[in-house]
Amino acid sequence: MKAYIFPGQGSQFPGMGKDLYEMEHSKHLFERANEILGFRITDIMFNGTEEDLKQTRVTQPALFLHSVALAQSAGNAFAPAMVAGHSLGEFSALVAAGAMSFEDGLKLVAARANAMQKACEIQPSAMAAILGLDNYTVEEVCDMVSEIVVPANYNCPGQIVISGSVEGVDKACAFLLERGAKRALKLNVGGAFHSPLMEAARAELEKAILITKVTEPVCPVYQNIDGKPHTDPEEIKSNLVDQLTGPVKWTQTIELMIHDGATSFTEVGPGNVLQGLVKKVNRFVETNSLSSLV
Repeated sequence: MKAYIFPGQGSQFPGMGKDLYEMEHSKHLFERANEILGFRITDIMFNGTEEDLKQTRVTQPALFLHSVALAQSAGNAFAPAMVAGHSLGEFSALVAAGAMSFEDGLKLVAARANAMQKACEIQPSAMAAILGLDNYTVEEVCDMVSEIVVPANYNCPGQIVISGSVEGVDKACAFLLERGAKRALKLNVGGAFHSPLMEAARAELEKAILITKVTEPVCPVYQNIDGKPHTDPEEIKSNLVDQLTGPVKWTQTIELMIHDGATSFTEVGPGNVLQGLVKKVNRFVETNSLSSLV
């Protein structure tokens, strides 16, 4: 069974999507995105610097646009039995699976990016990748720290990202290194995504999600908050809201997709980060990129 996976923040690169824009059947999506966003995101994607693309208000819509355009450009070759997306990628997966329109998906992504940016400005915060420890140890240490710090991304066995206040993340990193972590690497991100510090963004985004039309997707969408397949529109909406302050259970998602019959995973978007994570969960499954088919 074919599974399609959609990347999130961190996969962007200067020039992304330029080849798709030059294809007539994709160009209208890019121009429609410029209209909806109120600025020419295509100019930043094609000609901007890495720093330009790191702006949350740019990164998230750019990745969403690129992934959705890739899926649509594949035509009948895009035939998923199941889909999932990492963080932001969940919105791309939902649009590609027909659960919401491109326009509504992009509006939600833009609202999400703006809300997250505002939340980041309320309190100094951080994220860090912890390598070489099991889930339980990371969770236990985060619980020990009095400041806000939580597991945010269960990326693959032995790789968990923690998120919280600057002091909380720093203390947790020190404790985790003492407990045997191979590395505790602070990430160059705007704030504490997928943590309680995104509560202000959650409240703002919830209003936008509740008025968005979501229909039953053409295949199950495995969502971040619980790693399980969903097709019910109301469940999908609720899980999208919870995702902002809850962890991305990517390891659990991939494990369940394989259990449910996935034999190949195709990454739809820039880079190959998710393919690498899948291989670390199960090195025997097939992985590839849709971009190589365009």
